[in-house]
Amino acid sequence: MSSAASGYFRRLGRRLTEDIDQLDAEELAEKSEASGARRASECRRGDEATMLGRLRSVEACPKSAGAAVQAEFFDGTDAITLVWIGRRRIPGIEPGRRILVRGRVGDRDGRKVIYNPYYELRGNS
Repeated sequence: MSSAASGYFRRLGRRLTEDIDQLDAEELAEKSEASGARRASECRRGDEATMLGRLRSVEACPKSAGAAVQAEFFDGTDAITLVWIGRRRIPGIEPGRRILVRGRVGDRDGRKVIYNPYYELRGNS
């Protein structure tokens, strides 16, 4: 059997037996790296970063707390909270959406956050 064929069967066996979330994270990380985007796991407070990933969750903050849309961004390596201040809703910003984001990484309660990031919608897969 050729090495290409054995590599195919190894990958197929892995896809059939590994955790779906782990495979999804690896695929996201590979697509992000191939696009030239930075890995979220490598970003530190104060860094200006461009990342490619998927929105895991999106929520509008209560009116009493001021208008804001908050989303969890995941690129396969780490999660970053995205916050758009002064917005109650943003068309296209929804869970499962692939997105390219750019902004300065900050810290809120020990977690990475980007306030008012620039974004480009990239599809649903």
